[in-house]
Amino acid sequence: MTIMAGMGSPTGTGVGPLLRGWRVRRQLSQLQLALRADSSARHLSFVENGRSRPSRELVLRLAEELDVPVRERNALLLAAGYAPHYPETPLDDPSMATLRGGLERLLAAHDPYPAVVVDGSFRVLAANRSLGLLLTGVAPHLLEPPFNAIRITLHPDGLAPRIVNLRQWRRHLLERMERQLELVRAEPLRRLYEEVRGYPEPAGDPADEPADDRVDGPAAYGSPFALPLRIRYEERVLSFLSTIATFNTPLDVTVSELAMETFLPADAETVRFLQSVVGPER
Repeated sequence: MTIMAGMGSPTGTGVGPLLRGWRVRRQLSQLQLALRADSSARHLSFVENGRSRPSRELVLRLAEELDVPVRERNALLLAAGYAPHYPETPLDDPSMATLRGGLERLLAAHDPYPAVVVDGSFRVLAANRSLGLLLTGVAPHLLEPPFNAIRITLHPDGLAPRIVNLRQWRRHLLERMERQLELVRAEPLRRLYEEVRGYPEPAGDPADEPADDRVDGPAAYGSPFALPLRIRYEERVLSFLSTIATFNTPLDVTVSELAMETFLPADAETVRFLQSVVGPER
């Protein structure tokens, strides 16, 4: 398993504006949030306007009710003048041995189908044997650790030339990054987004093309319920549906940002090919 350190904690401009931003994003009134957090709308108004400093406990209660990501909860505490509440333990720390072992078993169990574990910046932390099949032909400079799943997928020297439905898959990945950027103020993630957005776009893909009007949408590739990743491998095209799993109720920043992405075969031909080439774990 390849291990990398987590991203640095972001800084804030004051706990009041930060809390107000999260409240507006969750579409809650001050009264609604105050009732949920066992406070008062008047006190919450004072906090948001900077007229009152919230207690550490109130910051944590508000963050819980607003479903704020763990890293950003620490940012709220720092902005309020308190120490972070949630640790950020490196994945290679001895205390993470049980968690690492569980991830490795999950990855191995998904063979012969590809699976990967990434962090909040989409850096690859671990992968199973089958992922190597998809990475065939990727330029060596993209595979130097710590390599990045988004960069490898969309880079002209990576998987992009082999992805049959690159226009749709590129749009999907950029939208996924945009959603994540709305939740975490991570400069490395923003730099990655700007980088991959600048890669050459597939020809004939109008930026404002309505999704419902595309003739090459999911149904055109044999999957009417989810967009498949269709990628060339030698003389055939492999088709996958992507699923993402995260940890429930994480109490550590590192754990909160881990995600396991698994690729399920979208057709019988892909199943037969992977089972014949990768085979069961020995």
